[in-house]
Amino acid sequence: MRKRKAKKRPLLPDPKFNDKLVTRFVNMLMWSGKKSTAFKIFYDALDIVESKKQDKEKSSLEIWKDGLSNVMPHVEVRSRRIGGATFQIPMQIRADRKISLAIKWLISFARKRNEKSMAQKLAAEILAAEKEEGAAVKKKADTHKMAEANKAFSHFRF
Repeated sequence: MRKRKAKKRPLLPDPKFNDKLVTRFVNMLMWSGKKSTAFKIFYDALDIVESKKQDKEKSSLEIWKDGLSNVMPHVEVRSRRIGGATFQIPMQIRADRKISLAIKWLISFARKRNEKSMAQKLAAEILAAEKEEGAAVKKKADTHKMAEANKAFSHFRF
């Protein structure tokens, strides 16, 4: 690399739960720099989760964290060109990338749902992820299946 690696900017914890992971989620949920709107959507989604949850001893934030951990992939395939052929090589995923992928999948599949508001879409996807169902969990399963299918090429790891 010509330039040095960029420094990680520190994240401020969110005002309601005092959690940096919530801020990271809201930053990826945000569109056009409208952070307060993104926070409102997230908090409304957690209120909807609170009203719809079956498990009474868990808070809505714990349900969201469980859903996020259910969506986190452990392996992924990376393309590598070897002797004119391109192979899909399964690789372990770094911890911060696991979280990023899980957040990205949860938000993108929530946006594709058919509920009325974004808060309702996000709440439905969080509840589905917590029960290990829904599109985001299916994406994780597909990623793991792809890595399993290409396990024969794992000796090409770089």
